[in-house]
Amino acid sequence: MHSRIALSLASVLFSAAVAHAGPWPSWRGPHQDGTTTETAFPTSWSPTNNVRWRVDLPGPGNSTPIVWSNFVFVSQAVPKPSTRAVLALDRATGKVLWQTGALWEDPETTHEDNPFCAASPVTDGERVIAYFGSAGIYAIDYTGLILWRRDNIDDQKHGWGYSSSPVIHGDHVYVYHGPGPSSRLYALSKKSGKVTWQVPLPEPVPTERTDGFKGRTPGILGNFGSPLVATVAGRTQVILGFPESLRSYHADTGEELWRARGLNPLVYTTPLLVGNQVIAMGGFNGSSLAVRADGSGDVTATHRTWYDERSKKNRIGSAVAKGDHLYLINVDGFLECLEARTGRQVWEERLNGPGANDASWSSLTLAGDHLYALNKSGDGFVIKASPKFEVVSTNTVAEPLNSSVAMSDGELFIRTWKGLWCIGGKATP
Repeated sequence: MHSRIALSLASVLFSAAVAHAGPWPSWRGPHQDGTTTETAFPTSWSPTNNVRWRVDLPGPGNSTPIVWSNFVFVSQAVPKPSTRAVLALDRATGKVLWQTGALWEDPETTHEDNPFCAASPVTDGERVIAYFGSAGIYAIDYTGLILWRRDNIDDQKHGWGYSSSPVIHGDHVYVYHGPGPSSRLYALSKKSGKVTWQVPLPEPVPTERTDGFKGRTPGILGNFGSPLVATVAGRTQVILGFPESLRSYHADTGEELWRARGLNPLVYTTPLLVGNQVIAMGGFNGSSLAVRADGSGDVTATHRTWYDERSKKNRIGSAVAKGDHLYLINVDGFLECLEARTGRQVWEERLNGPGANDASWSSLTLAGDHLYALNKSGDGFVIKASPKFEVVSTNTVAEPLNSSVAMSDGELFIRTWKGLWCIGGKATP
């Protein structure tokens, strides 16, 4: 009887969700690229202007909320009792409806700026799937019931923690479990959690530099970005940035399709598909490259369409594309516009906000002709997505953050280290 009741409730919720337009179902939105087809969102806000609601959260966190129908979901490390959890909030009011996850008191390591549960959850309207590092992978229905869990995976061990978000595609959810010595790429059934395939990703070791820098690669290595799952060149591929290479795997089998060398040892960003080429960017002193996704084996010499070996940028936030141009914000708070076909820089401008810290770990989002960018002070910028630099507005919620903007049905959702904000009010097309 209980199972039937749960199924009935899920069916009702799913029906309502399908009827509700404009979901933001994953960290990078409905298209895995930071964009939405909606165009009308607020372009001005403050702690007292255009705020529909704001609620406190149990602790700091870097994950971005996701939105489906009347629900907002956010991953959260809860301090007492020590829990890795998903919180469901009522979209209209911000009221917490339920909290579900795993009690986890085993010691873990991370960077002080990267609290646990940095990976954003993902949903398909029936289930929410979250990756909790060593605590495992959990699927939860819309009533807060755990549908399945995969908690027999090896511990995730890295001094800077983890942040890779799961991706749902078809009947599978793809999870990068890493970085660290037990790094793996998983394909799981989204309905049962059964492992369809897994690929071990050996932890790289420091080697001699080949890119002009003296000395050896730094001791801190790893990938913190999320997989890109896309059908391109007639193949559904799972594409992942990795220390010193960009790799593609067949979504059905886990077979490696191609790899291209050229990334540096630290990778924070998620790859971006623009046409038939995949663009990936490294972190500190980051190199960048674009690769046609129709090759096999080592395609470095044959399919790498451009390569910026020494950009000297530190890129944590992922880029978005509009037309022939890429836009991204660097850690130092400079916004860049690049040509997507060549990697050539069109412009670079600092975003100066009212807060004390202009640095940024956030990824850009795009709605129509407007880019949305955040910095660590909680300042928010709306910029024209154009080869000519133009700031539309400068705003703030005046709370520290490392997340990105989620966008749905004319509302912006911003997660800070203190709370969750819903920005509504007048939408500007």
